[in-house]
Amino acid sequence: MELNSLRQFLVVARLEHLSRAADELHIAQPSLSRTITRLESELGVPLFDRSGRLRLNDTGRLFRDHVERALGELEAGRRAVIDAADQGLGAVRLASETFLTLTGPLSAFKRSYPEADIALHWSPPEDMTRRLRAQEIDLCVASQPIAGEGLEAARLFEEEVGVAFPLDHPLASRASVTIADIADQPFVTARPGHWGRRLLDRLFAAHGLTPKIMCESDEYSAIADLISAGLGIGLVPAFARRSATRAPLVWIPVDDPGSRRTVTLYWAADSHLSAAARLMRTTITDWNWQPGEPPSSPDVENVAAASSQGY
Repeated sequence: MELNSLRQFLVVARLEHLSRAADELHIAQPSLSRTITRLESELGVPLFDRSGRLRLNDTGRLFRDHVERALGELEAGRRAVIDAADQGLGAVRLASETFLTLTGPLSAFKRSYPEADIALHWSPPEDMTRRLRAQEIDLCVASQPIAGEGLEAARLFEEEVGVAFPLDHPLASRASVTIADIADQPFVTARPGHWGRRLLDRLFAAHGLTPKIMCESDEYSAIADLISAGLGIGLVPAFARRSATRAPLVWIPVDDPGSRRTVTLYWAADSHLSAAARLMRTTITDWNWQPGEPPSSPDVENVAAASSQGY
């Protein structure tokens, strides 16, 4: 089996779509299709179900997990040789759903270890397990749980998530709100998959409700601006209330114990971590994540800058 064929298989397995995989790999679709067929022939079993949409089958998922680990080990070996030859701190590759939360420890790390190479990657949580196993990244920070064998984790902090209202909203003077209070309100929120959207859907589903989505956006500055302009309301974590800001909003707690997020650092248990990656892990896990409680609610908060980086 050629390494290039295995790498191509992983892309098809992730996307479950030949034409999109071919576009990402910058190769012709017939060539990619022949590669997958040849790989299945070598193994003697199909890796995909082809009735209707292309789907990775159970055998394919089993093979995918082994291929990810095998290619990850090759990448780890390559990096270990580079680190040994360099005799320095090496590089650290950190993925996250948001980097606003991490600006403090990242700044401290850069001041302490200016010679270390840092590569930051935005990543949705559904890609993090795969990227850790394949050793494309060393560490990742997620605001929602990620599943996968062979991962280790360190919980960084847990915090309350409230609702941001425009200043003149009828509920803006409340000390707290319930899901029933906001059930018919239009929401400005991130797209499906983002932790805030998953939390919103989960809170409403627990009450047998579906949120009314006025706007979905990946532009987090636009989310706060649209809320401030009176076009809807949205979930905002407490961390964002302590951040530098610009658009006036009112932040109100949700009277629901589930309205929280837990931010966690993950890494692969058997991965080769450079000195830089180990030092970054220590910097993040040892960081003081509780700088003090935010002011009591309701209060006017400027959370647009926090939103612009996705909190």
